[in-house]
Amino acid sequence: MPVSYLGERESHLYSYLPAITARDDLWEFWDVMRERARSVPLDPILTHRTYPNRNLDVQDVTFCGYDETRIHALFVHPRAEESRSPTPCLISFHGFNGGRGDVSDFAPWLLLGVAVLSVDVREQRGETGNAALYTSGSATSVATKGLLSRDEYYYGAVYMDALKAVDLALTLPGVDPKRLILHGISQGGGIVSALSALDDRHAASLVDVPSNSNIERRMEMKVAAYSGTGAFGGVNEYLRAHPEHVERVFETLSYFDTMNMAERITAPTIAAVGLDDIVCPPECYFATYNRIRGEKQMTIYPFCGHGDVSRLQRERQIAFVAERYVNGRES
Repeated sequence: MPVSYLGERESHLYSYLPAITARDDLWEFWDVMRERARSVPLDPILTHRTYPNRNLDVQDVTFCGYDETRIHALFVHPRAEESRSPTPCLISFHGFNGGRGDVSDFAPWLLLGVAVLSVDVREQRGETGNAALYTSGSATSVATKGLLSRDEYYYGAVYMDALKAVDLALTLPGVDPKRLILHGISQGGGIVSALSALDDRHAASLVDVPSNSNIERRMEMKVAAYSGTGAFGGVNEYLRAHPEHVERVFETLSYFDTMNMAERITAPTIAAVGLDDIVCPPECYFATYNRIRGEKQMTIYPFCGHGDVSRLQRERQIAFVAERYVNGRES
């Protein structure tokens, strides 16, 4: 591969700083959202699950999210209860239309000695429903729900559910509160990026091919390529039917665009993108990454698409977490 190929692409990506779209009251809005979320009692219910590997403590969990929606999660501690000591905990958020997964999905982390809290995103393919009410939007995609109001928009509740997942993690037995690690792929990476800006109780963030960044540009790229994939393809469909709402929709989305929030991310961020990703184009995430002021590391996979990166990135993530939070100076 010629050096100039990746060099030119890297130069563009690392210098990419589109104008932010944030409104003047961005942080006041999120202050109100956090107050609303925390006014709802967490009310966690943990149910032990019998599992073939007796060294693992497996629990199904539900808790109240932003609006009393019961959020479903999976909690796995890598040690049996009688031999437990405080460990790091990975809080994981899945990709669009996914679910919390199962124990074997997190085997690399459990082998490392890291507990896992994997959280459903409401009204997707997991067990979690949605108690929110919407007065606008379309049923083609949850990402279109509440599009005409920042106070109703779907991802507002999702980001606050994630905040409350951190609240939950801090109450779980055997979890070291100083070693919470956020992890997300695609939509999950976008959730983690937003949560990293809205909350500072985690030690680090691991994000693969993150979504929810530079959203207007991403939607323009979808129109140009007509790929129509990913969460925001549904928003494109909505605006094709309702062109009169373009400006109002973009105003709503500005409150949830992680590039507008990135300046408040201070915990270490370990990120990865694929240059062949047409679902979450790498350029769009760099609009967030380039604004992060805290410690950060990026790995670019030049010939990888959306589904390739996470498998390749996992060993880098394991090495980072092991050095910093399992065997290293911060453990």
